[in-house]
Amino acid sequence: MNRLIATLALIATMAASASAQEGLNMPYSQFGLGTSDMPYNLPTATRTGGVVLTRSGDNFINPFNPASYASIGMESFVFDMGANIQFTTLANNGTSARDIDGNIGYLMVGLPVTRWMKVAGGLMPYTSTDYQSTYTASDPSYGTVKNIYGGTGGTSLVFLGAAFNILNNPEGHRLQAGFNVGYLTGRIQRAISYSFQGTDTTHFMHSRRLRETSAGNFLFDLGLQYWHPLGERYTLGVGLTYKPARNMSVDDKALIYTYRPSDQSPIDTVFPLAGDSPEFTSTAKQDHTFGIGLSLERNKKWLVAADASFAGWSGLAYEEGGTTPIFGTDALRTGPWSRYALGFEKIGTMDASTYWGRISWSAGLHTEQGAMRLFLDGQEQVVNEWGFGLGAALPMRKGRSLLTISLGYSSLGNKDLLQRDCFTVGIAISSCERWFVKRKYN
Repeated sequence: MNRLIATLALIATMAASASAQEGLNMPYSQFGLGTSDMPYNLPTATRTGGVVLTRSGDNFINPFNPASYASIGMESFVFDMGANIQFTTLANNGTSARDIDGNIGYLMVGLPVTRWMKVAGGLMPYTSTDYQSTYTASDPSYGTVKNIYGGTGGTSLVFLGAAFNILNNPEGHRLQAGFNVGYLTGRIQRAISYSFQGTDTTHFMHSRRLRETSAGNFLFDLGLQYWHPLGERYTLGVGLTYKPARNMSVDDKALIYTYRPSDQSPIDTVFPLAGDSPEFTSTAKQDHTFGIGLSLERNKKWLVAADASFAGWSGLAYEEGGTTPIFGTDALRTGPWSRYALGFEKIGTMDASTYWGRISWSAGLHTEQGAMRLFLDGQEQVVNEWGFGLGAALPMRKGRSLLTISLGYSSLGNKDLLQRDCFTVGIAISSCERWFVKRKYN
């Protein structure tokens, strides 16, 4: 029990600091509540190309289908922790920039309550905002002005879920159902500074716009997994997930002021005006999201699986609620979103005569259509994504614990707009220990 308390305390500590992590320069993250790398930020999902809806096991946690928790073994305590290193290239019409960053990806625990009920919980990043850019424009009426854009922060998801074994008979038919309750928390700071390069400070003054968005909302999702034997060799698996639509209130605090470039000190406050409040309420919207997955397994030797997910739009759509638009009209638009993934795994044999025979090898690929939609220069730009992943699950010692190593690649956007190419190296430890065994002494 002391080890369980220590593990939960570690997760609570990580929750307090997760939203303060700094990451890569991601210009696309300036829109909405930032960008998300889920599910590809989990090495266990990266190595199969993002296939997650039918994945289930007694020695790892799959938060993307809560029904999978029901596969956690009795007398077991599962602790999952993963970390990533990202190598990113941004390219646009012949120019490019490179960046590197690493951070802890997630922390999760799972354990049985009864033979038919298992629970899991943890912390993982949900969205990330980190960008810095400068744009210089000239106009005969006001001269040259430097526009400086910047934003940091993000949101994290603290979740708790439960799953239930509804059917598990000797013929191999298994049916599991589960749910997650998540709390979305985090803070995002954005700023735009306008620095006039001329000497006329009487008519044109340097100004800055600041906005801080704080989230604290509940999210829910449901999952179902079913396995049906096909003869003596094969097993067909089906996974279903559903996220209900949510209109969530988020708290904003804004400030617009002019300043002196010498010491950055404010001169006049443009917003809020005297007697008004700098705080207002905005909205973050999540649409109905459906997912279906199919898998075919041959006698614990190999597995092929495919996922498809659909929604009215991707991620969380942000609508500023203040009467004074702090950053003008948001370029982000909502539109149909879909994700497809295909993966293959060669399953290791736990009683193999050599260690290499116990390793599970996997690979897969994915594509997202409508990952982001931007309205720029009078046109809607649809930003798509595609990528692949590969990796291995290495058994640790003689138990069921796993060390997962993965390599993923994703390409978001295009070079006419902005293309983000990212290689992600991930490592995860899934510790599966027998904690609830009553030892007998002779």
